[in-house]
Amino acid sequence: MRALALDIGDKTIGVAVSDLLGITAQGVETIRRTSNKDDLKRLGELVTQYEATTFVIGLPKNMDGTEGTRCEVVKKFAAKLGAAFPDVKQIFWDERLSTVAATRNLIAADVSRRKRKQVIDKMAAVYILQGWLDSHTRE
Repeated sequence: MRALALDIGDKTIGVAVSDLLGITAQGVETIRRTSNKDDLKRLGELVTQYEATTFVIGLPKNMDGTEGTRCEVVKKFAAKLGAAFPDVKQIFWDERLSTVAATRNLIAADVSRRKRKQVIDKMAAVYILQGWLDSHTRE
């Protein structure tokens, strides 16, 4: 069982994948969004390539835990994912501060601002997936 994590934004979708044992998350890519059709096509290619059975979708809750307009946008796209990939389970995962943590690690690694911009969504997806994997392995 492999899981794909998605950090869904307006311009990009960060993607990470679990290893075969479901222990670690690795960044895959940042999809530049062009249209829902193209986005779903690329995600379908990744589902096939990695034989993914689960989408772990980052849910951008407000700091007080409430769901705002960003959550609505993510859930609408998730509905399209569900229609396109009915056999792939969906799990929403609280992604508060995932981008902040990814940014801090990239800064600590002395990655330039330009390069950070290119990989930040993919790294945020890694944080989302690793958080889910860590909680999932304790069950």
